[in-house]
Amino acid sequence: MTGTTRSSNGLDDRRKRLLFRCWHRGTREMDLILGRFADAEIGNLSEAELTELETLLEESDPDLYAAITGDKVLPAVANLTLFARIKAFPITDGNL
Repeated sequence: MTGTTRSSNGLDDRRKRLLFRCWHRGTREMDLILGRFADAEIGNLSEAELTELETLLEESDPDLYAAITGDKVLPAVANLTLFARIKAFPITDGNL
């Protein structure tokens, strides 16, 4: 997988920006984790969930990756419902 498989057509500007930011994190691991989640879910997220995603994207890649893998607790995101959904989201489609 080299990048987004979802078109931004039909998305509002906020969702377009978030989709782009999820796929352009700076580390490939976080691109794949957040980008794949965003491809699947960005169109269905509520306004509150979009705000949570914006909060998550403010974290550094190393810290966020460590939190997702369970190596670190990030108090700013640990209680976000969306963070739990991202952690539980399958990171591969079985074809990798």
